[in-house]
Amino acid sequence: MKIVCTFFVLAGTLLGAIVPAYAHVPYIEKQDYSEQNPFVIRDSVKNSKAVYAWFEAGEDVDVYTFEVSKPVRVYAKAIVVVCPSLEKLLPWFAVVGPGLPEPDEELPFKLPDGYGAVVVKNKNPGEKRDTFYEPFSANTYFDGPEFSQEVTAPGTWYIYYWDPNHVEGDYVAVIGSEEAFSLGDTLRALIYTPIIWFNGELHTKCR
Repeated sequence: MKIVCTFFVLAGTLLGAIVPAYAHVPYIEKQDYSEQNPFVIRDSVKNSKAVYAWFEAGEDVDVYTFEVSKPVRVYAKAIVVVCPSLEKLLPWFAVVGPGLPEPDEELPFKLPDGYGAVVVKNKNPGEKRDTFYEPFSANTYFDGPEFSQEVTAPGTWYIYYWDPNHVEGDYVAVIGSEEAFSLGDTLRALIYTPIIWFNGELHTKCR
């Protein structure tokens, strides 16, 4: 009984530290988010989530997808943990959907018929990047580009992440800005938060 009580006390303490600090639901990429196996956003794209993902090769492109049935604000961002081994990683991303304009930039993927894209660029190699401390993960991150815009066209939408300089490494795809935690989200946070605190989500050694 004492062990059970201790567990719930520790869990409650951890939950209290997690939820108020940073209400992005954490996910950790275990299998490549390819076009054949994308990260599917099953709840509203408005709900905030942080996907701890990685480019396993220089040509890797990660794909996230969601459905739009009514006007909704889409928020997306790309950040990278501050590590010497990740200083050259500069993820770009593109929001892809029906009715968007043709992009000016060359894309490392093919657009579906009738779709356009908004390409969100990162800094150029060698440029100084701002950093910030994120209390949920207890890590410092290189700030990155962001997108925030209401979309209205119904259908399947996509967010593609890649590094145009073909640098591999770990990054975080932040999608959604509204705080909304279900019971499942809370349990996920309880499981993944200690892993992230100790950099257990990283595929690249922080050296």
